[in-house]
Amino acid sequence: IANPNSLHHVKTMWYPEIKHFCPRAPVILVGCQLDLRYADLEAVNRARRPLARPIKPNEILPPEKGREVAKELGIPYYETSVVAQFGIKDVFDNAIRAALISRRHLQFWKSHLRNVQRPLLQAPFLPPKPPPPIIIVPDPPSNNEERPAHLLEDPLCADVILVLQEKIKIYAHKIYLSTSSSKFYDLFLMDLSEEDQQSTAGHGFGGARMLHQEERHHGRDFLLRAASFDICESTEEAGSSQRKPCLRASTSDGILRGNRYENGERGLRRGRDLSSWSRAFTSIQEEMAEDPLTYKSKLMVVVKMDASIQPGPFRAVLKYLYTGELDENERDLMHIAHIAELLEVFDLRMMVANILNNEAFMNQEITKAFHVRRTNRVKECLAKGTFSDVTFVLDDGAISAHKPLLISSCDWMAAMFGGPFVESSTNEVALPYTSKSCMRAVLEYLYTGQFSSSPDLDDMKLIILANRLCLPHLVALTEQYTVTGLMEAAQMMVDIDGDVLVFLELAQFHCAYQLADWCLHHICTNYNNVCRKFPRDMKAMSGGEQ
Repeated sequence: IANPNSLHHVKTMWYPEIKHFCPRAPVILVGCQLDLRYADLEAVNRARRPLARPIKPNEILPPEKGREVAKELGIPYYETSVVAQFGIKDVFDNAIRAALISRRHLQFWKSHLRNVQRPLLQAPFLPPKPPPPIIIVPDPPSNNEERPAHLLEDPLCADVILVLQEKIKIYAHKIYLSTSSSKFYDLFLMDLSEEDQQSTAGHGFGGARMLHQEERHHGRDFLLRAASFDICESTEEAGSSQRKPCLRASTSDGILRGNRYENGERGLRRGRDLSSWSRAFTSIQEEMAEDPLTYKSKLMVVVKMDASIQPGPFRAVLKYLYTGELDENERDLMHIAHIAELLEVFDLRMMVANILNNEAFMNQEITKAFHVRRTNRVKECLAKGTFSDVTFVLDDGAISAHKPLLISSCDWMAAMFGGPFVESSTNEVALPYTSKSCMRAVLEYLYTGQFSSSPDLDDMKLIILANRLCLPHLVALTEQYTVTGLMEAAQMMVDIDGDVLVFLELAQFHCAYQLADWCLHHICTNYNNVCRKFPRDMKAMSGGEQ
C-alpha cells in the first residue's frame, strides 16, 4: 500500500506471467501494510534503517486504487495489516475458498465442494481513533512578579502609612506586609481598643514607678494632647528624656481618649505605644488620612518606625517584603541587615550575608521558599478574611478579598479598583451570576497562581467567570481540568456524550476553544453513538460544526 510501483507491476508484470505459466491457478490481490495509511510517517521513517528510502505521504495508496485494479483483472481484493492484526484471517480463508472452487470441475463428484462459497467481500477497515487534542496551558503572565513592586511605588488602595524620622511617609498594604513578616502580622492584629497593661509591667518596678509619676505630672491635659499621637512633640514637652523607652511608653499607654473631627465625621482614634513591644516600631494608631492617589480621606493605620531606620534601606526591605527579592547592587547592605534584624525577617538577613560572601546565587532558593510561605499565609488570610478590604456579593453569599492582591494579579480588577468607577470607592462589589465556589477558585488563582478545585465547583461556570475577568491562563487550566475529568469518567464507562454536547456550545461562546476542539473530537470519534442518543441535538448544530 505504501509502494505504488508494486500495484503497477501487478497489472503489467505479475498477473500476465501467472496467467501464462499457470492459467488455472486462482488469484487474489492483497494490499499489505495497511497500518501505514493511518500511521505517523515521520515516526515510521525515523524508526526505519538509515539507508532505507523514506515513505512519502503522496505514495500511500487509497483503497479505491486497489479495488480498481482488482475489478479490471476480475479477482478479489483484500487489505491486511500484521501490526493492526486486520485482514489476515480473511486472506487465508478466501484463498482456501478460491482454491476449492477451482477444483469443482475436476472433482465434480465430491458433494462437499458444492457448498463452498466464492471469496467474500472484506468488511471495511475501521481506522484507529486519532489521539485527542492536547490541552496546552500557556505560560502565566510574565509581569505578575513585577506588579507588587509597581504597587509599592504606586500605592493604589494603600491602607498603611509607615512614618520614618517623623516626616517621611511611605504608603503600603497590610496584606503584603503581614503575609511576608510575622512581626507585621502580629502588629496589624493587635487590639488597639484595650489598654496595654502588660507593657507597663514589662519595664519592671522602676519603669512602672516612672510611668506613674509621668502620668501624675501631665494629667488629663497630656492625655488629650497625646490623642494626636505625635510622639516627638509630646515627648519634647515632657523633657529631655524623650529617648527613654519608659517615657515613650507612658505617652500613649492604653486608649487615647481624645476625640477629633475630620471630614464632618466624629470618631475615636485608637492607638498604642510599641516601644516596649518591638525595637522596630514606636507607635501605631488609626486616623483619617488622605489617599495619595485619589486624594480622598479614609481610615488608615499609621505606624511610626524607630528613628534609626533610614528611608533608602527601608525601601529595599519593603521591596523584599513585596517581591521576595533583594538587589545585589544595594549599597547599604549592613543597614538592610539591621532593619531585617529589627523586623525579625531572618531570610532577608541571610540574603545579605550571601551577597557579602559572594554567594548571591543561593538567594534564589530563599526567594522560592519565601513565595511558598507567602502562598500558605495568603490562603489562610483568604479563608479567614483577615485584612480584607472588599467584599464580593454573589448569588449564594459573600466572600471577602483583598484589593492590593487583586490589583497586582488581574488587569480587570486593577481597572475596576483604580479607575473612575463606583467599585473603586466602596467596600462591597456585586458580581451577579457568580457562585461562591467559582469566585473562591478565582481568588485562589489570583493570590497563588495555582488552580484549586473543590467538590462543588462547576467547571463551565468557572470558565465563564474566568473569561469575564480576562484570565486566559485560568481558562486553559480549567479546560485541562474539565477534559481530565471527562476522560476519567469515560474510562469508568460513564456516559459523557450529553455533557460533551452541552460543553461544546458553551465553550465556543465563552472563548474556551481548546475545550471546544476536544468536544468536537469526541463527537467525531463517537459519531454513531451520539447521533443515536441525541438526534435532535445533532441536527440542530450549525453547518460548520456538522
